[in-house]
Amino acid sequence: MQNFIRPSWDDYFMAIARIVATRSTCDRLRAGAVLVKNKRIISTGYNGSPPGLPHCDSEAGHLMEEGHCVRTIHAEHNAILQAATVAGQTTEGATLYALYSPCIHCCKYIVAAGIKRIVIETIYRNSQAIDYLKTAGLEVVFYEPNQEWNNNIKRLFEKNIEKIDEKAVILEENVPIEQKKEPPNNFGQIY
Repeated sequence: MQNFIRPSWDDYFMAIARIVATRSTCDRLRAGAVLVKNKRIISTGYNGSPPGLPHCDSEAGHLMEEGHCVRTIHAEHNAILQAATVAGQTTEGATLYALYSPCIHCCKYIVAAGIKRIVIETIYRNSQAIDYLKTAGLEVVFYEPNQEWNNNIKRLFEKNIEKIDEKAVILEENVPIEQKKEPPNNFGQIY
């Protein structure tokens, strides 16, 4: 049995962002984001079209404008919008975990939403977006994966959960359950 590895908060939320990215419907970039406040997930987002509209991976295909697919809402923006639809949620002071650095438009939404920290795994296209976030006062963290944790998480998805010694549990033999007898009908004796 291997040693149990408890992930750091950054490892934990970035692993969830990877799972969220699997819902992405834009095959140009399958991105995921997790919005967290006080170590609690308040929303998630992935690259996908607004509800009820065609997706990139459907017959509609990509909607291209100046070399960019504009059919989808980006993961970071989707996470902020999702938080806005849940009563009582606020993004003020939250942390955003994103697989890729946000575009400049998403940076504007992140700043306007009051998010104070962003954890990014990979720079995607525009490194100036990072400067934009820093200028706005956000703490920008480049995620450094814990390889031991990543190996552990892969093993979790490769096999069933490890069973505990089955011999420690002893089941009773099949014991017949007594048939419940109906109470006698004494209705006739009352009258």
